[in-house]
Amino acid sequence: MARSNLSIYSALASNVAIAVVKFIAGGASGSSAMIAEGVHSLVDSVNELLLLYGIYRSNKERDKYHPFGYGRELYFWSFIVAILIFALGAGVSFYEGYVHIREPAISGNLHWNYIVLGCSMVFEGTSFVIALRQFRKTQGDESLWPAIRRSKDPPDFMVLFEDGAALLGLAVVLICLVIGHVTGNPYLDGVASLLVGVILTAASALLARESRSLLIGEGISQKTEKAIIGIVKKDTGVVGAPRIFSIYESPDEVLLVVLLAFRPELTVGAMTDKVAAIKENIRREYPKIAYIIVQPQDTPPAPVS
Repeated sequence: MARSNLSIYSALASNVAIAVVKFIAGGASGSSAMIAEGVHSLVDSVNELLLLYGIYRSNKERDKYHPFGYGRELYFWSFIVAILIFALGAGVSFYEGYVHIREPAISGNLHWNYIVLGCSMVFEGTSFVIALRQFRKTQGDESLWPAIRRSKDPPDFMVLFEDGAALLGLAVVLICLVIGHVTGNPYLDGVASLLVGVILTAASALLARESRSLLIGEGISQKTEKAIIGIVKKDTGVVGAPRIFSIYESPDEVLLVVLLAFRPELTVGAMTDKVAAIKENIRREYPKIAYIIVQPQDTPPAPVS
């Protein structure tokens, strides 16, 4: 399925540019918070590249070693991105904050920091709006967080999370630098770095949880399962459906296994026709269910519920 990577490319372009100017401003002023923000933007740039690589790998054609394709590569690289946000982004932020709280000192002209932060918020805000608009195309009628939990396409919500965390981090750094500059308190620079680390840790934990669930084999929702049971119940030849198994092989491909018990008087030919009809009905309602296996049961289980 064709997809738009506009949000990833816009985030990559803004993060590369912002990282450069942040490092220049941080080096000139000696601000640990600005250096931490520069590392944050650099990590985000690497993350976008990894997401693009994951998308590329997930589009490889299936082969004899991977009969269901490489779609879950996207989930693997998304999990790596979540780990990097913590290991590099949050780790460096905590380290810089610790060092500058132990030895607080701010040198240089902080006005450059304010200019860079202001420009960064404009670029990050633009990238966030683009990512939000891209995500809303698949959001439906749900509110934002339930839609993120429901989404099976990590790049859709990972860029949104990254940009949101970046905007929040920029706001924290700006507030702390302004207060520290006005009051002459050098400790607030280190505190800002620590707060950025906390923000990145929270974002990393949420993203890792969602990516992990998909990586180890997340299935369709209970709502969808009930709807499929409803489709099965319409066939008068079915007397029981004890279990449905499912797993997302990619954001657009689901493997579904349905255990069914048919009426004992059905012939093999009639049962084959009913299996084909059930598969067709399920695919008509849920096009993403690419693989459907219907397993007849020898003994009638509990009635369809």
